[in-house]
Amino acid sequence: MNSRYKASGIFISALLLSLLAACGDKKSGAQPAGGGAPPPASVAVLTIEPEQLPMVTELPGRLEATRIAEVRARVAGIVQKRVFNEGSEVSAGQVLYRIDPAPFQAAYNSSEALLARAEANLSLANTKLNRYRGLVESNAISKQEFDDLQSAQKLASADVTSARAALDVARLNLSYATVTAPISGRIGRALVTEGALVGQGDATNLALIQQLNPMFVTLTQSSVEMRRLQQTIAQSNNSKVKAKLTLILEDGTPYDQQGQLLFSDVTVDPSSGSVSLRAQFPNARNTLLPGTYVRVRLEQGVRPGTITVPQQAVMRTPDGSIVMTVNAEGKVAPRPVKTDGAYGTNWIVSQGLKQGDVIIVEGLQKAKPGATVKASPWQRPDPAGAAQLKN
Repeated sequence: MNSRYKASGIFISALLLSLLAACGDKKSGAQPAGGGAPPPASVAVLTIEPEQLPMVTELPGRLEATRIAEVRARVAGIVQKRVFNEGSEVSAGQVLYRIDPAPFQAAYNSSEALLARAEANLSLANTKLNRYRGLVESNAISKQEFDDLQSAQKLASADVTSARAALDVARLNLSYATVTAPISGRIGRALVTEGALVGQGDATNLALIQQLNPMFVTLTQSSVEMRRLQQTIAQSNNSKVKAKLTLILEDGTPYDQQGQLLFSDVTVDPSSGSVSLRAQFPNARNTLLPGTYVRVRLEQGVRPGTITVPQQAVMRTPDGSIVMTVNAEGKVAPRPVKTDGAYGTNWIVSQGLKQGDVIIVEGLQKAKPGATVKASPWQRPDPAGAAQLKN
């Protein structure tokens, strides 16, 4: 009897031990292997490789006409007729307005008559002087009388000169009654109409002519940037390279014809610290219009050993710009850098990076300093595919 109870107790104890062991296995199975450490974050990286970049400077400016002429009334009168079409192309010497010529024609006729009278008086004085020259030699007339004849002849000659000058003025005023174009170009709207009194007191502005082919662009560049460009050109040992100019229109599209740099000022504006430059672009189709705000991309020579990084890889902090680098062990470390302008969608890095450095381009939000990451090469996006996706 006792042996039977003893065997039952042993069986129950063994059953309880097995149940406890099973519960322990389930609890231990709920914990992940390796102590619960998460896997390394995946990031896209770029290995730095210096390259040769064109020296490009983009400057703002405004388009200006090559030549500008204000058509003004140079004599006072009533406008009889406007001959030109507004907004059309005119040639130098082409008739634009006609002012009533009647008063100027009358003045011309009067001056012509005065000249004829003066010439007649001069002819009479010359005749008398020649006739009396022989008489004074024979003492038939007094010397005083002969001197008076000489003075009268000189006065008659001066009257002829004065009358001719008056006739020239009258002829000039008569010609001014026909207003012509001083230069060739495109004329704007008419500023006066038929029947208007012009030239009374001031030279009335009648129209504006602008020569649009070629077009000027006046640019401004800081003296510091100009000095830096000159130093870079000198370091490249290629001072004979001509500047290549590309005009960027208001909508961001490049103009289809190249321009040329004409000159740059030799003095620096003390108020802004900038230097003015002037460029010229052909405009045979009159695509460019004066006053338009544009940008000019100035390319001159190449800059060897330039390091560029995608703009998304550079982070701005209160202390400056940084990039995240990955070392050979896959550890993330911040690196301060200094940027020196943009080239397309990249920043030009002048300090902080060298050839062979690996920087993170994508996955920066997962890359913490000191963390281990799983790096894969960054694939540069296709511009054509990006444009199709945007459309």
